Amino acid sequence: MTDTPRLPEGYRISTDPARIDAARVHRWLSTDAYWALGRSREKQDRAIEGSLNFGVYATLSGEQVAYARVVTDRATFAWLCDVYVDPSVRGKGVGTALVAAVREELRPYGVKRIVLATHDAHEVYARLGFRPLERPDQWMALVEE
Repeated sequence: MTDTPRLPEGYRISTDPARIDAARVHRWLSTDAYWALGRSREKQDRAIEGSLNFGVYATLSGEQVAYARVVTDRATFAWLCDVYVDPSVRGKGVGTALVAAVREELRPYGVKRIVLATHDAHEVYARLGFRPLERPDQWMALVEE
């Protein structure tokens, strides 16, 4: 297992759903995240309500600068999704620390498999211990059009 990256000074992570800036998260995802372009606010709000949410906040202003959510049973399986870091703080290690915090939050539950899908950030996740599926031929998906 890799070391746990620390969040840069001046930022805090919270799993308090009341702190999530839902309007900001929706704007980020629906306009700038290739996997969620055009997602409705109503759908995003339902996703937030049904998930374990992580926000990164600037300590001085309280402004949310990053987001991730996890769909999980907190026992056997977790899907990490909607990881987004505001462009103004990219490259500072905020995203890496956020994903590490997700891993650490799930560890006490004994979750053995955390999956994610990415088009362009394989190296980022690999640094945190993620790797391609060993047997992708055993996985299937039902995709509703």
